[in-house]
Amino acid sequence: MSPRARTDSVHISPSAHYTGYVWYRHELSEPAFATGFGRFAHTLLTPLTWGVRELSGLDLENILLQRHLLLDARLGEAIEQGGVRQVVEIACGLSPRGRRFCQRYPRLRYLEADLPAMAARKRLLLHGEGWLDSRHRVRDVDILAEQGELSLASLFAELDRSEPVLVITEGLVNYFPLAALEGFWTRLAAQLAGFPQGIYLTELYPDLREHPRYRQLRWGIDVVGRLTRGGYWLHYRDELEIVAAFRKCGFAQVEVHDPDRIDIELPRLNMPSMLRVIEARAA
Repeated sequence: MSPRARTDSVHISPSAHYTGYVWYRHELSEPAFATGFGRFAHTLLTPLTWGVRELSGLDLENILLQRHLLLDARLGEAIEQGGVRQVVEIACGLSPRGRRFCQRYPRLRYLEADLPAMAARKRLLLHGEGWLDSRHRVRDVDILAEQGELSLASLFAELDRSEPVLVITEGLVNYFPLAALEGFWTRLAAQLAGFPQGIYLTELYPDLREHPRYRQLRWGIDVVGRLTRGGYWLHYRDELEIVAAFRKCGFAQVEVHDPDRIDIELPRLNMPSMLRVIEARAA
């Protein structure tokens, strides 16, 4: 793995503390997942996120909740109706999802993965609470590594190739430029193709220029990019471009879920949501 690849990945992890505290605030996780830094960051940024919401309409906290709950809903359906018994959450950060779903589904095997420093912290947290076992594990990964011990191939070598698998990434893909992102998806699709069923769940924020508050939203998104110490790319114009991109990367079936057009109960925004949850299946 090149030094450049490592540099490009590192800037994402600090935002995990902020989102981890949001989950805790809304009773989606246990106290162990709420760090002191997350509490400090949330308190410090509250006036700024309020200003962004008032000026642009971008309600960061409700968007984070929409994202998390919609991904949970699609994962739950894949387990209950699709026979999924092994899950990989890449860029797991301080996500409580592995803990919650292992409690809910006793037969589920859950593998969390992140960059080495974040994975070490997550492993220590789960171990300290007595939550790590043969069903729930944490490993190191770098989505930009094309080979070696941090690559997807190394991570997937731990899985049972005779059973379906679902991979989930949350709060990850919009931080990367297009070439790096589609390279990751291509490698991921190749790995998933080796299973009887391979599903990938993630979220995107397309560049919806027809959105009634596009200019204000674009400003708010730029602020988010600065807060997370990196760029925040809106790679695709619409759902057709999203579907085409995933198919180009090797996925055979692609569904785009819009929070405004689904039946499950989610926090609502005072304008059309820009969030899209993608459910892609490997060939």
